[in-house]
Amino acid sequence: MKRRLEGRGIKVNIDECSIGQPLNADKYDIFFIGGGQDFEQEVLLRDLSSGKAQDIRTAVEEEKTFLAICGGYQMLGEYYKTWDGQQCDFTGALDLYTVGSEQRMIGNYMFSCEEAGCNIVGFENHSGKTYLSEQVAPLGMMLSGNGNNGEDKTEGARYKNVFGTYSHGSLLPKNPVLCDFILQTALNHRYDGAEPLAPLDDTLELNAHRYMQE
Repeated sequence: MKRRLEGRGIKVNIDECSIGQPLNADKYDIFFIGGGQDFEQEVLLRDLSSGKAQDIRTAVEEEKTFLAICGGYQMLGEYYKTWDGQQCDFTGALDLYTVGSEQRMIGNYMFSCEEAGCNIVGFENHSGKTYLSEQVAPLGMMLSGNGNNGEDKTEGARYKNVFGTYSHGSLLPKNPVLCDFILQTALNHRYDGAEPLAPLDDTLELNAHRYMQE
């Protein structure tokens, strides 16, 4: 995201917010929450309960732009229930929940994203099955692979300006159209009547996308 913005002459500042550090959500336009293992999620739960969960909920409702992947995506939901019945309450920023299973969903996959006007390629690696409420739309519909739960053909979540997905596999470099759509969403929220992003030379990115799609 930084490279694609700077390639258009847009200055970018990046901060990291670690465990124990306060989150001043008003300072930022885009939030990225990555994935992690179950142990790391348990560590984060204590930090979320210190006030960050409320900060995240407020930022979501104020239509800040979020990209959350795998464990970060799950963390935006109501809770995660492990396969043996232990429940971990998460931020509740999105009306969705995840249930663990003993079978892991892993491999290259592809889904269609009508809103961005393209197919998305990626790599999923999760045992959690995520279920959306009627208030949360899927980011896309599966073409191959499992997606949210391997049952209803949905993948990811869209709520206000949140993009949640199970797509690892260098999501943004292999999907420049989606990356620009996320960036444009943030610019439109920050600047009323923001100009459309100028095109970049995406030869390498699109070659990688086509290779994965084939």
